[in-house]
Formats: sequence, C-alpha cells, structure tokens
Amino acid sequence: MSLDVSERLDRDGSVGLQDITGFPELIRELQSYLDDSQIAEVTRACTFSMEAHAGQIRLSGEPYISHPVAVAHILAKMRLDHRSIMAALLHDVIEDTPTAKEHIAQLFDPEVAELVDGVSKLTQIQFKSKAEAQAESFLKMMLAMSQDIRVMLIKLSDRLHNMRTLDVMRPDKRRRIARETLTLYAPIANRLGMNALRVELEDLSFAALHPFRYRVLAELVERARGNRKRVLDQVESALRSALGREHVTAQVTGRDKHLYSLYLRLRNRETTFHELGDIYACRIQVERVDDCYRALGVAHGVYKPVPGRFRDYIAIPKANGYQSLHTVLFGPHGVPIELQIRTREMELLAEVGVVAHWQYPFTEQTAPGGTQDRAREWMHSIMEMQKRVGSSQEFLESVKGDLFPDEIYVFTPKGRIMRLPVGATPVDFAYAVHTDIGNRCAAVKVDRRIVPLSTPLRNGQTVEILTSESVQPNPAWLNFITTARARTNIRHYLKNLKADEAAALGRRLLERALTAYQLILDQIDDGVWQQVLVDMGIAGRDALFEAIGLGEYMAPLVARRLAQFTGLGTDVERLASTEQRDALAIKGTEGLVVTFGRCCHPIPGDRILGFLSSGRGIVIHTQVCRNLNEYRKHPDKWIDVQWADHPDREFPVEIRMEATNQRGVLAQITAEMARLDANIEHVTVDEKYGHTSSLVFTITVRDRLHLARILRHLHAMTCVIRVGRSKS
Repeated sequence: MSLDVSERLDRDGSVGLQDITGFPELIRELQSYLDDSQIAEVTRACTFSMEAHAGQIRLSGEPYISHPVAVAHILAKMRLDHRSIMAALLHDVIEDTPTAKEHIAQLFDPEVAELVDGVSKLTQIQFKSKAEAQAESFLKMMLAMSQDIRVMLIKLSDRLHNMRTLDVMRPDKRRRIARETLTLYAPIANRLGMNALRVELEDLSFAALHPFRYRVLAELVERARGNRKRVLDQVESALRSALGREHVTAQVTGRDKHLYSLYLRLRNRETTFHELGDIYACRIQVERVDDCYRALGVAHGVYKPVPGRFRDYIAIPKANGYQSLHTVLFGPHGVPIELQIRTREMELLAEVGVVAHWQYPFTEQTAPGGTQDRAREWMHSIMEMQKRVGSSQEFLESVKGDLFPDEIYVFTPKGRIMRLPVGATPVDFAYAVHTDIGNRCAAVKVDRRIVPLSTPLRNGQTVEILTSESVQPNPAWLNFITTARARTNIRHYLKNLKADEAAALGRRLLERALTAYQLILDQIDDGVWQQVLVDMGIAGRDALFEAIGLGEYMAPLVARRLAQFTGLGTDVERLASTEQRDALAIKGTEGLVVTFGRCCHPIPGDRILGFLSSGRGIVIHTQVCRNLNEYRKHPDKWIDVQWADHPDREFPVEIRMEATNQRGVLAQITAEMARLDANIEHVTVDEKYGHTSSLVFTITVRDRLHLARILRHLHAMTCVIRVGRSKS
C-alpha cells in the first residue's frame, strides 16, 4: 500500500502544510480523482504560494494562504484538472507579491502561468480612474477566458470564497462587492450553466446588500416549511404512484426556491409576503428524453396544468444550454405546484454547466449543442464584441447588457430558431443572423407582414429581413435596439465610415446649420475659414467636415463660429447670452440656443434627446416624451445630448396629486414644498371629486433625486392620497 502523498511530502521537508486551514481536506478531495504525481505538483504549488504570501494576513486574521487553499478546494469539488488546482493556489502571487509570470512558468508549467496571469488584475499600470482600471482588468480576464475557460472558473471560485467571508469587510465595501457580484459574476455563472454556484452567489449578495430583508424572508420561509412539507409529501406520493402505474422509472423530489429568486418576485410584485408560504416546487428525474414527455402527460393527468405556464426547454434549450420541461399545476387545495422534468444528465448539466466536461466527459458526446457548445459560442461573440468597441469600459457595459437573457424564440423563414432577449427588435434579429444582414437591413416582414424596424418581437414569430445594398446603419437604431451585438456593430460601423462619406455628411450638416445665419458655405471667405480652423485647432476644411460627420463637432456650433468671423458676431452673442444658462445644462452646447420641452419638462437624470428646430435651436425632450413620435420621422434632425455634470440651475417639472378636499390642505402642501427647497411656479385645481381634489403643480427642482425626495415626503402626508410626476 502506497504512502499517503501529503505524508511523504512532509517527510521531504514540506512541514507546515498540514497546519493550513483546509489543506488536509483539499488533499483528501484530490485523492479521489488525481494520481500521486499530480497531487505532488499541487502540494509543491501550495508550498510556493505559502512562502510567497508569508506574513500576509486576511482581514479575518487568518494567514493569507488559507484563501488560495479554499479556492482550490472549491475547484477540487468540481473535479478540475491538477493544473487548474495549481493555478488556484497561485492565483494571487503575481498580483500581491513580487513574483513574475515568467518565474511561475519556469518553476511549474507555462499553462499554469497563463491561467494565473489571466486571473490577475492589472496592478502595474496607472489608470485615470478606478472604473477604468476595473474595466481593463475585466477585459484582460475575458480575453484570457476566451482562450481557456478555466480562467473564469478560477475567478468564479475566488469570488465565491470572498463572498463567503465578506462579513469582515466595511459595510460600504461589502455592498460594492456584493453589487458587482450580483450584476456581473452571478450572471456569468448562469451563462456558463453553473446553477448551483450562481444560486449561492446570488443569495450571499442578497444577504450583504439587504441584510434585514434577507433575514425577514429567511424567517418567513422557515416558518412556512412545515406546512409546505406536508403538501409536497402528498404531491410527491401522488406523482410517484401515477408514474409507477405507467411504468415510468422516475425520482420525484421536492425542492426549495432560493431566497433571492423569491425576493425578486416580491420586488417585481408578482406575489405577496402572505402568498410566499404557498410556493411549492417539485422535480422529476427520468432516464431518457422521451420519458420526460411521458412524465409530463402523467403529471397533467394527476393535477390540471395552469394555462400559459408550460415551457419546453428540451426542444429549445436556453442560451446556456439548460434543458428541462417546466409546468405549473393546480395542486391540492388549489395551491400552485412548479414542476421541472428532466433527465439525470440534464440535471447534472443544469447544476454544474461547463464543469460537467471535467466531471463526466461522456456528456459532450451525448449532448451536442449543449452547455460546452453554448459557452464556446458566447466566448466567440465576446471576442467579436471586443474587436468592435472603443474602450474597455464600453466593453464592460456591453458584456453586462449581454448577461441577462430573459429570452424569446423566433424563427427564420427556413425554420432556424433564434434566441433573443425580451424586447428585441428586427434590427437585433438581423445582427444576430449576420453582421452584413444587419448593416444592410432595409425592412422586415414579421409573420409575412411588413412592420417597423422598432417593433418588439414576440415568441414564435417568423422574421424575414429585407436587405438593400444602398442601406447603411442608422444612428436612430441605437434608440430601440436591445442586444449588445447589434449595438457594438452599429457603433463600429458609424465610427469607421469612410473619410469621404463622413466629410460629405458633415458638409451637408454644416450647410443646413448655416442657413440660420443666411450664409452659404461656398461663399465664405478663405480668410474667415483660416481664422476658424486655427481657432479650433483643425488642419483643414475636409478634416473639419469629417469631424462633423463623425459626430466629433456639432454643426450648429461650427456655424456659429463662422458667423462670428463674418461680421454677425454681435447678433450671435446677443442671441447666445439670452440662453446661456440653458446651454450650460447640456454638455457641448455652450453658445448655442437650447430650450427645454414644456410637454415633458426634462430634468437632470432623465434620458434625453435633442431635436434641431428652426427658431428654437436645440429642443431637449425626454426619450419617453409622446411628442417624439412625430419627430421620429426625421432622424436626421436628432442629436445625442447629455446633461452637464453639475448644472447650476433649477428646472421646472409638473407633478399631479390627489388630495383630500378639506380646509387648509393647499397651505399644508405648499409649506411642505417650501421646506423641501421646491419653488412653486404654478398651481391649478384640475378637477374635484366630492371629498377629493386633483391638483397640478409646476415646481422647480435640481434633478431627479431632488424630485424623488419631494414626492416621497408629499406621499407621506396624511392629506395626500397619491402623487406623481405628470406624463407628457
């Protein structure tokens, strides 16, 4: 009988490893699937990591080496190869110690060094901001993951252990890490099909972000558990008996819904606290795919299905390769029973996702187009996205937008299934088929009928894209598309317009802007041109036209400068001075006439759009303003605008409230508004309904936060029944 590997290594001089928290458990886990020589390599990596991190202590007071060992143990439970375990033990030495990547490659293995480098942050480079540093490090990690998915598995395990030990951190840092985990790493785990890891990350993040809500919800679920068990036992028994009569070999089990998913249902008002006790869930595992559908028929024979709640993710898997049948039944006493039916292999893939490739290699042969293939497709799309975005921060936002696939399924005319996020439009569909189809998208037929390109698609529709060589991406598409692929491709195309096309577009825009000053472009003196170009620091007219065409300069602003140098300066300055305070509220509009739509009353924090109007300059509307329906017919007059960082003024906004009809109510309300720094410009009593009155106020606020504070305090007043911002 061979000597235990860890004992032999201790005798060779590696004394101290057995004292590391978790190390003996790690070795026992590795012995279940690795050979002695591989475990010896892992132990050598642990010894090196312990020496490299010597003297470093975690906030919990433990030696730092306990963290890499815990990360390695998480990966060992996934049965990853020994190089992944070594990289987990070494994953912080490049970032937190003087050790170089080349030294790790020389001591251990170039493959291990690449894995460690992929997980390490960029700490040696100075960035302008912390956000830029985080985005660059994330980009580096995602590119490394596209070469080797084990990089992301190590990072997810690292994040999981950090979340498990988050309590020792400051509250603000704890919330920041939890929020990042919830918006980035849990969705990545979901995209890789690692459901068990995703669920734990989400629940740990929920507990860190909302500890009181987490505790109340956990107590509520615990109290309801006894009654739920009795109902589930009854359901399981009925299903087992019915499946046995039909000779379907199956395992029927009850399952708990994790707390974060219940919290989301509460937050989205899908259910109430009281109804949480009535949430029941079961799972049926069978041997073969055809048994899934037989079991479904049996279940629908025992309990009636809830209409519209059946989902077939076996025929049409989710984006991460997840397969199962989902249905909701009217159970005993009319309580809803959420039922999942899947094979044992589908269960494995649903829980561990891409990790199943290491645990059970046979799954790759039996599940073509499964989790591994979907992960590779996603990584390929990530690589395409990276090539087309302008910066690491834009890349990070694009990836985040791609990580929440609440999906619909639509079909090409040839019957190919396309998965798109809810709210996707035909333009998203076109880019999902192929970039060239998106770039040449002229019109669309949905179920053989022509519809606008901005129409949201629905499940089961057949979509046919009509293309034209004379068509190119329209900047207006950015206002309604939803997928990161479409957004990055459109931006890439617009940024890379040929110089002559951009210059021609810029020339047309400038000619149109000069008509406001009764100037003709070709009649402007060369001396005036020279002064303007020197003043703007641009080499020549063509370069200026190109910059306008690419959106780097606004044509009205350039037209104003030309007008100043042609003798119209006094009139231009007088016009600008009357609107200077408005212009300063919008970035890049200094010296331009800027007005704010009275229909929607935009305020800082609103998503806005600029519209060129003769006589009124740039008119600012909110993007949900109903009056924009007419303007959408003229996308050439739209301008992308942003609020200035700190607009030093107040903005009018209209609020509508319903209040009790009693003496002194108006005085109470106006006094409360004055206390909250809101100036009342106008008030009208819209209508009276017996004991209530409908009041409309026009008040001035600094931004959306200021407005939200005002509405919150007004709503708390006993005389106010309801209050909210008026819609245009």
